[in-house]
Amino acid sequence: MDNPIRGRRTARVQRRAAGTAFRNLMRALRMIWTATRTWTLVWGVLLLLQGLLPAANVYLTKVLVDALTAAVGAGIAWESVRTVLLPAVLMGGVLLLTQIIQEVLGWVRTGQAEYMQDYIKERIHAQAAVVDLEFFETPEYFDQMERANQEANPRIRSLLENVGSLFRNTTTLLAIAALLIPYGIWVPLALLLSTLPAFAVVVWYNRHHHTWWKDTTEKRRWVGYFDAVLTLPYYAAEVRIFTLNAVFQQAYGSLREELRDGRLRLMRKRSLAALVAGSLALLVSGGAMAWMMWGALQGRATLGDIALFYQAFNQGQGLMRTLLGNIGQLYGDLLFLEHLFHFLDLRPKLQQTENPVSVPEDLRVGIEIEDVSFRYPGSDQLALKDFSLSIPAGKTIAIVGPNGAGKSTLIKLLCRFYDPVAGRVTLDGVDYRDLDRDELWRRLTILFQIHVNYAGPVRGSIEIGDIEADHTPERLAEAARLGMADELIEKMPHGFDTILHKQFTGGIDLSGGEWQRLALARAFYRPAPIVILDEPTSYMDSWTETRWLDRFFECVRDRTAIIVTHRFSTAIRADLIYVMNEGKVVESGSHEELLALNGFYASSWRAQMQASDDTLM
Repeated sequence: MDNPIRGRRTARVQRRAAGTAFRNLMRALRMIWTATRTWTLVWGVLLLLQGLLPAANVYLTKVLVDALTAAVGAGIAWESVRTVLLPAVLMGGVLLLTQIIQEVLGWVRTGQAEYMQDYIKERIHAQAAVVDLEFFETPEYFDQMERANQEANPRIRSLLENVGSLFRNTTTLLAIAALLIPYGIWVPLALLLSTLPAFAVVVWYNRHHHTWWKDTTEKRRWVGYFDAVLTLPYYAAEVRIFTLNAVFQQAYGSLREELRDGRLRLMRKRSLAALVAGSLALLVSGGAMAWMMWGALQGRATLGDIALFYQAFNQGQGLMRTLLGNIGQLYGDLLFLEHLFHFLDLRPKLQQTENPVSVPEDLRVGIEIEDVSFRYPGSDQLALKDFSLSIPAGKTIAIVGPNGAGKSTLIKLLCRFYDPVAGRVTLDGVDYRDLDRDELWRRLTILFQIHVNYAGPVRGSIEIGDIEADHTPERLAEAARLGMADELIEKMPHGFDTILHKQFTGGIDLSGGEWQRLALARAFYRPAPIVILDEPTSYMDSWTETRWLDRFFECVRDRTAIIVTHRFSTAIRADLIYVMNEGKVVESGSHEELLALNGFYASSWRAQMQASDDTLM
């Protein structure tokens, strides 16, 4: 016995799904109109003409057959020839116009697709710039970005094709139905009923394919990762040394086999169902033609009527299958585009207040971190707990501590990529949450521990540190000097115009330390009052480090600087050193004061100095 409650629940789910699909369709059409307004107007007119031409050709076929029937045995009289010639010429004109429209439509569709691709990418790029950093640090980011990037453009192209085909085929079908109605109102209805099974197959397949595609997103990302390890130069050396090729090939092949088998199972079920649906449509078509032939034998139809009926019914049935198939495929496109819309609808959790406080160009008091606790989203473990720290304006502080102490988390809070779950961060006494975040970012310059190695000319890699600045050769040269990149650039084949990264023509690659110097130059190119450097000397030898530190302290004079480092040789010259461990500040003071405490810092200092001495021996 059927459960009525379950039935009502299923009906509600289906209505919601239909409502969502309709809203997604309207949204997609608005995007198409916004991105390709003129192209879409031309597209619509051409589709209307293309939709009417097949019906015109079917009707002219009847006229031509009837004219030929009447002309048989009448001789080569001009009147007989003219009766046959006129519909034949008109049919030729229809075929020529059809070909012309088809070619123009191909050009128009390409224009639409190109503009739509750029528009969607622009929207994705803009959205990626405003979502919280938290989003980029979750597995959901990779899944959503994979879906948005891989499926958005092909699905929009498919949507354009299906909407266009839907409009064109509907126009043709209405015109053909008008030709068939005189033979019986049941004829168009038979067309509809004969194609419903094929429509059901398309809807079923699209729904199940979408479910399979969504459920296998992470596996497909693993496949992409294994492929990258096997083919990209970044991995090539280590893969060879550790003979990892076979390992990753096996992992790649195993996942590809699983994905391939799942896809083939779906296609096998679809093909069997489509075969049954096609057989039913063939039976209906045969029955309709038998009825028409019976009428012709009884004198109720001419040869032209039979030709018209055969073409109209045959084309109509094909059109109905195509039309309902378009609807099914359109439904599938909308299922996939829902992921794009979901990404575009993400809103950052870190919101600006309605009237944000302007960030001063120069700090007067400094930055205070007051009893801050913080955990990353999705984690139960606190990365910082009851954490307090003072960064006086115009001073250089160093933050040292073992891996996992919370140093990188502290930098993210100082940049306001996250807000603490308890406590607050203030700048000159104003809570970070009340500050204008864009202004805060403009007052910061930073070198991240994992810095970006940008491709393109060297000058561009440095100047993007302050894209709003007036770029001058003097400023560029000074930033390069402060980052210890000046000598490096002088040795490059084209100086500041040298192309970086070997995947581009004439490009060169750099060592880790050389890339770090360029990243430092980029950080110093922005004359921000707050300087944050995370492991700025990690790739430098001791001689280069000493020279760079001299330049650094010259650069940050009267600026507020925070250096996160494992090297005590870097920290020793700071005005104030904070020692972090397990998410807390455990010691603070100058180098001499911390050594006098004979605590965590002092023991680490002695161990590092002993290691250095052992290395030199």
